[in-house]
Amino acid sequence: MSKAAAALAEGFRGEIVVPGDEGYDAARAVWNGAVDRRPEVIARCTGVADVLQAVAVAREHGLYAGVRGAGRGLAGLGTCDGGLLIDLSRLRGVRVDPARRLARAQPGVTWGAFDHETQAFDLATTGAPYSGSGIAGVTLGGGVGWLARSYGLTCDNLVEADVVTADGRLLTASAAAHPELFAGLRGGGGNFGVVTSFTYRLHRVGPHVLCGALYVPVELLAQTLAAVRDFMAHAPDGLTVGVELGRPRGVPQLPDRTVLRIGLCWSGRADRGREAVAPLRALPGVLVDTVQTRPYALWQRALDAGRGPGAANFGRSEFLSVLDGAAIDRLAEQVAAMPGPGAQLQLAFLGGAVARVGPEDTAYTHRTAPYLLSAVARWTRGPAEPHTSWVRRCWEAMRPFSSGGAYVNLMGAEGQARVVEAYGLAKYERLVALKDRYDPANLFRVNQNIRPSG
Repeated sequence: MSKAAAALAEGFRGEIVVPGDEGYDAARAVWNGAVDRRPEVIARCTGVADVLQAVAVAREHGLYAGVRGAGRGLAGLGTCDGGLLIDLSRLRGVRVDPARRLARAQPGVTWGAFDHETQAFDLATTGAPYSGSGIAGVTLGGGVGWLARSYGLTCDNLVEADVVTADGRLLTASAAAHPELFAGLRGGGGNFGVVTSFTYRLHRVGPHVLCGALYVPVELLAQTLAAVRDFMAHAPDGLTVGVELGRPRGVPQLPDRTVLRIGLCWSGRADRGREAVAPLRALPGVLVDTVQTRPYALWQRALDAGRGPGAANFGRSEFLSVLDGAAIDRLAEQVAAMPGPGAQLQLAFLGGAVARVGPEDTAYTHRTAPYLLSAVARWTRGPAEPHTSWVRRCWEAMRPFSSGGAYVNLMGAEGQARVVEAYGLAKYERLVALKDRYDPANLFRVNQNIRPSG
């Protein structure tokens, strides 16, 4: 046992896992099977006291600290090579205050578990569109989901966070207390400390919402995407739409067929929603229409099929400012070149409440970008190269239409210049000043790293 592990063992209530232990390989694994890293020590925490001790041991023994929530991020940042991994995946408490419309949740909670608790009171907040995603990573990077145009990003609905800082303090950050830290947490990733508790603002949603998907042949890609673009330019905020291009999962009527999947969610009254979405449902060539009222929590699970752990994943993202004919033609070319059934292009339509938050209020930067494009490949066998090459080509092909940056939650190991792009130079420099204040030694560097100036 290393000196760090021995020091951690003194009073640590959780489980300590080190190389050679029977459960080490399982404990270091993350959702993305392409990520294979070996921490020196894994500290599986049971509460804040364990987190405080793990941070102190990492600092005193010269180890950098990785932090895991649910461990479901695309970049595989819930593990590390050689450092001390602070594993929070067993911290899964959720407490809902229906009278105040607030929910307090621990960092190991998934969106499926969170929605299960809040929907008991017909309440929800913007979360990832996959139930297995963890609340921690999504919130700290921004959080684009089915309620975003209605209620803003996940980070916009964060009202308070308990944070263990690099120097071993437990702070409660909010708009009233430590406001600069609070702003940095909302989009700044895990750069400023270990968040042990998130408190969210909830909204009246459900239990049933009007939602579903329209499936259109890929041969109609250009005209369909242009029609959705024009419709969403004037759509009410209550409607959030996302388009996927690729082979659908879990749709037996469309076996092995590449299509456009137009997913939509209306957050208000269903009767008004039917009128609002009628132009989309009337698009020419719709093969399958699954739009109906269904439980919100069920819709949050609709994209889970085929996204379990173990497969290799690789992705890139870009905020787009332009979706004209040239951009759509370029997208069509990328669809035609897809390397396999696990490849997808995903296009989120933003605006609405997302764009109404001040650009300096949070670390999340690209408020006015109307679109977020991501190219993601997933495979279970064979070499990575055809899949990763396709993703990179997609990203390069769409860069001319960019609004200037990436989405932190959909970034991989793309280099420091790309991290600066994600925030913009002016905001990045302010975040560096915040990093200098709260983590000058860069203890928390297993992230899209904001490097301290020292």
